[in-house]
Amino acid sequence: MFEEVKQEERFVEIEEGIERYWKEGEICRKSMEKGEEVYVFYEGPPTANGRPGIHHVSARAYKDLYPRYKTMRGYRVR
Repeated sequence: MFEEVKQEERFVEIEEGIERYWKEGEICRKSMEKGEEVYVFYEGPPTANGRPGIHHVSARAYKDLYPRYKTMRGYRVR
């Protein structure tokens, strides 16, 4: 069902190569300059009372996921 991962794969080196490509090409800066339409993700105030629950984890995931997705789709996300 899945391809077997080769033992000779060097994931750290692959990741470092990708990071170097992004830095040298200034990919993040270019993606932020490219966006013309603005996307805003409004966040409510944090709750100071009560114990943390699983819903806090899912909220944090969405707060990270959607702005990243919109940036990759060409929006300017502040």
